[in-house]
Amino acid sequence: MVLPMTLFTPEDLLLYLYKESSPELTAAIEKALKEDWMLREKLAVLQSASQKTELDKVLVAPRMEVILRVMNYARETSTESVQHS
Repeated sequence: MVLPMTLFTPEDLLLYLYKESSPELTAAIEKALKEDWMLREKLAVLQSASQKTELDKVLVAPRMEVILRVMNYARETSTESVQHS
Protein backbone atom coordinates (compact mmCIF):
# COMPACT_ATOMS: atom_id res chain seq x y z
CA MET A 1 0.00 0.00 0.00
CA VAL A 2 1.38 3.41 -1.00
CA LEU A 3 0.54 6.39 1.16
CA PRO A 4 -0.93 9.29 -0.78
CA MET A 5 1.37 12.24 -1.29
CA THR A 6 -0.78 14.38 1.00
CA LEU A 7 0.38 12.29 3.97
CA PHE A 8 3.97 13.41 3.48
CA THR A 9 4.66 16.85 4.87
CA PRO A 10 7.22 19.21 3.34
CA GLU A 11 9.32 18.48 6.44
CA ASP A 12 9.20 14.75 5.64
CA LEU A 13 10.40 15.45 2.11
CA LEU A 14 13.20 17.72 3.34
CA LEU A 15 14.35 15.04 5.77
CA TYR A 16 14.37 12.59 2.86
CA LEU A 17 16.16 15.06 0.58
CA TYR A 18 18.94 15.59 3.12
CA LYS A 19 19.11 11.88 4.01
CA GLU A 20 17.96 12.50 7.58
CA SER A 21 14.69 10.55 7.47
CA SER A 22 14.15 7.32 9.35
CA PRO A 23 14.56 4.07 7.40
CA GLU A 24 10.77 3.56 7.55
CA LEU A 25 10.01 7.05 6.22
CA THR A 26 12.67 6.70 3.53
CA ALA A 27 11.17 3.40 2.35
CA ALA A 28 7.65 4.83 2.35
CA ILE A 29 8.67 7.92 0.39
CA GLU A 30 10.69 5.91 -2.15
CA LYS A 31 7.77 3.56 -2.70
CA ALA A 32 5.38 6.48 -3.10
CA LEU A 33 7.75 8.26 -5.50
CA LYS A 34 7.49 5.33 -7.90
CA GLU A 35 3.72 5.69 -8.16
CA ASP A 36 2.87 9.31 -7.38
CA TRP A 37 3.91 11.88 -9.98
CA MET A 38 2.67 14.74 -7.78
CA LEU A 39 5.04 13.65 -5.03
CA ARG A 40 7.91 13.49 -7.56
CA GLU A 41 7.05 17.04 -8.65
CA LYS A 42 6.94 18.27 -5.05
CA LEU A 43 10.34 16.70 -4.35
CA ALA A 44 11.78 18.21 -7.54
CA VAL A 45 10.62 21.68 -6.44
CA LEU A 46 12.28 21.22 -3.03
CA GLN A 47 15.49 19.98 -4.69
CA SER A 48 15.52 22.97 -7.01
CA ALA A 49 14.90 25.40 -4.16
CA SER A 50 17.67 23.91 -2.03
CA GLN A 51 20.13 24.22 -4.92
CA LYS A 52 19.19 27.85 -5.57
CA THR A 53 19.63 28.88 -1.96
CA GLU A 54 22.82 26.81 -1.70
CA LEU A 55 21.89 25.52 1.74
CA ASP A 56 24.61 22.89 1.51
CA LYS A 57 27.35 25.46 0.90
CA VAL A 58 27.06 27.50 4.07
CA LEU A 59 30.48 28.51 5.32
CA VAL A 60 31.08 29.54 8.89
CA ALA A 61 34.08 31.66 9.80
CA PRO A 62 34.86 33.93 12.73
CA ARG A 63 34.77 37.67 12.24
CA MET A 64 38.13 39.36 11.78
CA GLU A 65 37.57 41.24 15.06
CA VAL A 66 37.42 37.93 16.95
CA ILE A 67 40.58 36.65 15.28
CA LEU A 68 42.46 39.84 16.16
CA ARG A 69 41.33 39.67 19.80
CA VAL A 70 42.54 36.08 20.09
CA MET A 71 45.86 36.97 18.49
CA ASN A 72 46.29 39.98 20.81
CA TYR A 73 45.43 37.88 23.85
CA ALA A 74 47.96 35.23 22.81
CA ARG A 75 50.62 37.88 22.26
CA GLU A 76 49.96 39.51 25.65
CA THR A 77 49.90 36.18 27.46
CA SER A 78 53.14 34.98 25.90
CA THR A 79 54.84 38.31 26.74
CA GLU A 80 53.69 38.09 30.37
CA SER A 81 54.96 34.54 30.76
CA VAL A 82 58.38 35.50 29.36
CA GLN A 83 58.61 38.52 31.71
CA HIS A 84 57.76 36.39 34.81
CA SER A 85 60.38 33.76 34.02
